[in-house]
Amino acid sequence: MSLRHAVLGLLAEAPASGYDLMKTFNASLANVWPATQSQVYGELAKLTTAGMVEVVAEGPRGRKEYALTDNGLGELRHWLIDVEPSGPPRLDGLLRVFFLGVLTPLEARTYLLSRAESASRAHAALEQLDQATPWDDDMISVYGKLALEYGLRQTAMQEDWARWAAEEVGRAKATAAGERVRERTAGTGKESEGDA
Repeated sequence: MSLRHAVLGLLAEAPASGYDLMKTFNASLANVWPATQSQVYGELAKLTTAGMVEVVAEGPRGRKEYALTDNGLGELRHWLIDVEPSGPPRLDGLLRVFFLGVLTPLEARTYLLSRAESASRAHAALEQLDQATPWDDDMISVYGKLALEYGLRQTAMQEDWARWAAEEVGRAKATAAGERVRERTAGTGKESEGDA
């Protein structure tokens, strides 16, 4: 996904100013695709030049209201129907799990429990957003609620998994695997300190 498609999607609901787009963006899309005000205004300028949006009204202090053109709607539909979602995300936190055997079992458990707490905080923030949002029958509300539910389910699963994994690193097989790695690498750290 690109910011371009986020802006086009928001304008599919109704014409809006850059300020209005930022309000809607922050209230609905920021958890999925964060953007700054300068990025949104820059994208509006590019979309206008490309003929995908047009200025339909101008107001005081240079306020402009933008609307989706047929070309913009065509691009949005093309992206929704024909473009495959981007490949699997790079998950830095999960990559680290592969190498937790380098740490002591206590360090590994601490790392995993910190991931559980992080997921719990994210889940609580999404629950607050759900309760504070005046869900309506407009497109962003209806489909935004679906996206929010994904986030709620994902964060609940992440917390559950991290707590389970923290227990697993204390089991005999994980402990033995970690001990073998730490024995092989024990001299490495000392040699590095001696070289310094």
